[in-house]
Amino acid sequence: MKLNDHIKLWNHVFIKVMDVRHKRMEKDGELRDYRLPSSAFLYTVRGSARVWLDQRIHSVERFHILHGGKGMSLNIAAEDELEYYMILYKAILALPARKEIVQLLERENPFRDQYAFPPHNPLSLHNKVELLEQEWRQMTGLGKLHVRAIFHQFVYDLLGQMHRQGIRPLKPDPVLQAAEYIREHFSKPLTLESIAEELECSAGHLSRLFKHKMHTSPIHYLGQVRADRAMELLMQTDATLQEIAENVGYPDAHSLSRSFKKYKGLSPVHFKKERQHHARYQDLPLSMAKYALQQSPSTHYTDTDYQYQNNVEGDLFMHGRIKITAMTMLLCLSLLLGACANSPAAGGGTQAEPAKTVAETGNNQPKDNGQPEAVQSKTRTVSTLMGDVEVPADPQRVVSDQYMGHLLKLGIIPVGVRTFMLNEAWLDQSGISKEILAGIEDLGGFPMNLEKLTYLEPDLIIGSIEKNIEDYKKIGTTVFLPYWEGLSTAGPLDKFRRISEIFGKQEVAEQWIAEYEGKVEEARKSIEGIIKEGETVSIVQVANKSLYVLAAEGGNYGSSTIYQMLKLPPTEKALNMKEGFENISLELLPEYTGDHIFVYGAKDEGASDVLDSELWKGLPAVQKGQVYMYGSFDEKGDEFVMEDPYSLEMQLDSIVKLLLAKKNQ
Repeated sequence: MKLNDHIKLWNHVFIKVMDVRHKRMEKDGELRDYRLPSSAFLYTVRGSARVWLDQRIHSVERFHILHGGKGMSLNIAAEDELEYYMILYKAILALPARKEIVQLLERENPFRDQYAFPPHNPLSLHNKVELLEQEWRQMTGLGKLHVRAIFHQFVYDLLGQMHRQGIRPLKPDPVLQAAEYIREHFSKPLTLESIAEELECSAGHLSRLFKHKMHTSPIHYLGQVRADRAMELLMQTDATLQEIAENVGYPDAHSLSRSFKKYKGLSPVHFKKERQHHARYQDLPLSMAKYALQQSPSTHYTDTDYQYQNNVEGDLFMHGRIKITAMTMLLCLSLLLGACANSPAAGGGTQAEPAKTVAETGNNQPKDNGQPEAVQSKTRTVSTLMGDVEVPADPQRVVSDQYMGHLLKLGIIPVGVRTFMLNEAWLDQSGISKEILAGIEDLGGFPMNLEKLTYLEPDLIIGSIEKNIEDYKKIGTTVFLPYWEGLSTAGPLDKFRRISEIFGKQEVAEQWIAEYEGKVEEARKSIEGIIKEGETVSIVQVANKSLYVLAAEGGNYGSSTIYQMLKLPPTEKALNMKEGFENISLELLPEYTGDHIFVYGAKDEGASDVLDSELWKGLPAVQKGQVYMYGSFDEKGDEFVMEDPYSLEMQLDSIVKLLLAKKNQ
């Protein structure tokens, strides 16, 4: 971060010193798992120790300065008698703040930075810290004012030394911190706002980052963690539903049952009975059954990404699977000796084209003895962003972390998908039987549970996040097909075509697209005249105490239906957005709104901050009644969250009904 930006933010915030502590720790003394209640400076003046801020370790001696943000985990192991000062403070942005200051704080936020270094001029800092602690203990009215003045002098001196010494702070990842906080505190009554407050960022900003990186909301992730823990307790204990509910963060057994069914597809009681008598797992060793039946709740994250790390039990499971496979192969040896099959292989390289069919080959060549092979194996080569991949021509066991609606519309029933796919809003109206859906395995979040994925023995895996692809390749043939591209999405019809090309089902896809475009044409005719010539349309999201405006291209939450399908005219701002959306302040809203406004999430928490404001009420579209409320950011989501064929059909119907209702008023 540039020094000038750092200073600019310090100049635009109100600083409240929360506490000043002078501590001594004996040799071999420890401070364990102290969660910083606010931003903090730690200044050692005597002794030496090892200090952990989150997972990063620092070896410190006398006159060492450390800084961490609220919510970071602090651990200290004193190697000698240790003396240190701790200054806890809170930075509050003075309102109203200019847009660029708000954006700079969201992007940089030096009050959450982590750094540790020995200053070149330690005594000047020591003098200020010592005086600060003395004034803090007196706590007179004038002393409080003096405390703040001394603290600013301390920060001024510190920033100067950091700049001269070339110290570069480390930026924490709020998504990983939020995920870790949820996993540690899931038994408490958490909300999006309380999680964001712990991380000292806005709820909207955290939600947007979380959805972009984890492809699910923080609250949905919380529900997943709770359901996974409940599933563990159901399998490993005889605890009552009420006891389990209280343990995982629900007030009663009814709330647990309702949420468990939403995430796992069946009630806790049904789950326990089914798993206890499931013949599929009766002969498995306990250590293997544990992984085959459930998603591991102990997902480990690295500092840089959210991929699984190796663990001992995972290795044990893989070893066990090899043994079982070997036994099966021995039983079938006579058949295998007379057959030869080519294994699909994933290629490397880089290509800019989406998944596209290149060639199809049939392996039915004569053997050396002139006899034809007993087994015929067909494959297809597709081009992906990660190179050419040879896939089965007619895969029977498909797993995907996205695109379940696309697959089902093509007549492909996956054997396993990500949890969120099994709870999408369109399922209830899709006409797909519960028996079919019950047969699709829940593979957890991103990345999909690798142990369960291995057990399913897929012949084709579709992954939408690049960081997970290498892990998937170790299990089976994998195609990389990103859902989000940067902060934008591809057109929904393009998505469907890309999926169909992987399976050679372009004709099926084009038939649905032709039927859908016919419905779109009819819809356009039915709403003619509602948006008059020369008028424009804008789409805003107002939930979670944040305000977003969606772009004319690359957006989500129904923007493709409104702009691309129905061809409603966007504003100039929407046309010129580089990404699929922009996060704006309420004061800038008049610059982004058109003659008609679609509002997503109007009934959700925090929406009233915008919709009850005088600025909103003064907008021309609002005064003319040309506002259309739709959609919700609830845990399950709605038909506007995804862009599969089922969702698109429902979106079209919902938006047209909104417009016609206004027309008939």
